[in-house]
Amino acid sequence: MGQTFFAHYEKLVADQVLKPDPAQADIVRHFDQLASGLRSHQDNKPNLIQRLLGRDHAADAPKGLYIWGDVGRGKTMLMDLFFNHIDIKKKRRVHFHEFMAEVHEAITAYRKSDDGKDRGGRDPIPHVTGPIIDSTKLLCFDEFHVNDITDAMLLSRLFEQLFAAGIVVVATSNVPPDGLYKDGLNRQLVLPFIALLKQQTHVLRLDVDHDYRREKLEEQPIYFFGHDEEARAGLDRVWRNLTGGQAGEPEEINLLGRRFEVPQQAMGVMRIGFKQLCEAPLGARDYLRLSHHYHTFIIDEIPYLDRARSDAAKRFILLIDTLYDRGCKLAASFAAPLNELSGDDKTAFEFQRTLSRLMEMRSLEYLGAPLNDVEETDENSGEA
Repeated sequence: MGQTFFAHYEKLVADQVLKPDPAQADIVRHFDQLASGLRSHQDNKPNLIQRLLGRDHAADAPKGLYIWGDVGRGKTMLMDLFFNHIDIKKKRRVHFHEFMAEVHEAITAYRKSDDGKDRGGRDPIPHVTGPIIDSTKLLCFDEFHVNDITDAMLLSRLFEQLFAAGIVVVATSNVPPDGLYKDGLNRQLVLPFIALLKQQTHVLRLDVDHDYRREKLEEQPIYFFGHDEEARAGLDRVWRNLTGGQAGEPEEINLLGRRFEVPQQAMGVMRIGFKQLCEAPLGARDYLRLSHHYHTFIIDEIPYLDRARSDAAKRFILLIDTLYDRGCKLAASFAAPLNELSGDDKTAFEFQRTLSRLMEMRSLEYLGAPLNDVEETDENSGEA
């Protein structure tokens, strides 16, 4: 048997990757228990006699975890550490909004198919949940929230089938289950789902005094000017501070059917060059999807945006708009001071908004604000 998750966490603390925190350690103990339960459930397959007697193996799946608390307390970080540690092949980590968007897309596709063309006479939910059940045993949701009436109408039927199939859910949220869809239209529609969620997960509050993310960003400059060794060293310090000195690993992200490689990422932080992010054919929906995977963007070598870089400048404007609307944090190196960065009259008007947002994004108020939900719309679907 390999190292337990709690032992893994203790080593990260000993190595000063993480700061010791009793509240986080308590959550880790619950993750450790879940890991043990998942291993036992995976190893203890029902034998022939048990199957003949109708024993439901899915009913023996362990309860999941629903972890809630204020922003910057380490909820997502702990869930991601657990997700990377647990040795289960059929696992998925996804932003909750992205997951629900996929569900709606699957329902729409089903209703357009030959099987679904009987004017809604057939329930699309079994068709939608089937592939999820086949491919997933552990489903980890980041930023679990409900603010859409169409989601509220689906949740009970959707998750009844997922839980019945033995899928274990881990979720992070800024609100407890009873706070989901609070004051929403026809909130009674979501109440059965809330009851089901509380039945199928252990609800835990991560009650930490410190906003670690904000503290780490406040400790040092996050904008650097000039593409020299000093600027690179400054961003190296930001990276080490946010990730505890981890080297980071590359990761491939699915952007609307295309594979996009992030060269370096760890603990919700991505580091990437301007050229890869803004000179590639990416659009607002691509940037939005990336913002659902990472809470902090470190961007190297943002150049002087003259007329020769008009297309890249437009994408940069889209990127900053997306990060600002989502509340993502930014550290970057720039070729010139912010008010001298743009020399393109084609984007001069739009860049004034970008300039204002870049200045606000390094303020203490912005650094301490939570992430926001942003809906994907058709207007955001085009390439810049």
